[in-house]
Amino acid sequence: MTARACAFSGHRTLPKNICDIRNSLASQIEYLVSENNITVFLSGGARGFDTLAAEVVLSLREKLPDIRLHMVLPCRDQDRYWPARDKLRYSYILSRADEIIYISETYDDACMLKRNRYLIDNSAVCLCYREARSGGTAYTVNYAKKQNRKIINLAEHQQTELSFDV
Repeated sequence: MTARACAFSGHRTLPKNICDIRNSLASQIEYLVSENNITVFLSGGARGFDTLAAEVVLSLREKLPDIRLHMVLPCRDQDRYWPARDKLRYSYILSRADEIIYISETYDDACMLKRNRYLIDNSAVCLCYREARSGGTAYTVNYAKKQNRKIINLAEHQQTELSFDV
């Protein structure tokens, strides 16, 4: 486990209040940096929450120059079937990431699960947007609980100022 790292996990489809989610992400990242000395942020690179979280980390670099974005990707061709607009965002994020880690060279049945476990195994905090009780995000958050990681679910605290000591 990396005591100074935070992993992101969330749904690919987010509610319409994306600006609120972005603002909550920024506030929580700033808090984790200032109060808990978290400097590394791990994104799985999926569309939706992972992409939004990575973009927020990149946007905060001017204000927080010590933060790092590590992209932990299930395979090299994760974006193979994505729409052009999403591929462009993904490419931009990867070009600005501090590190890119590929779990597998090509897609296989286990690469997403391995990616999700890697994210949690290498972080102290799981900052997520989880509403559903099943699926990849639910699995990742449940795995984080079993690994005794701090979990911050923005979906549960949309109107609340979040602060958790790590």
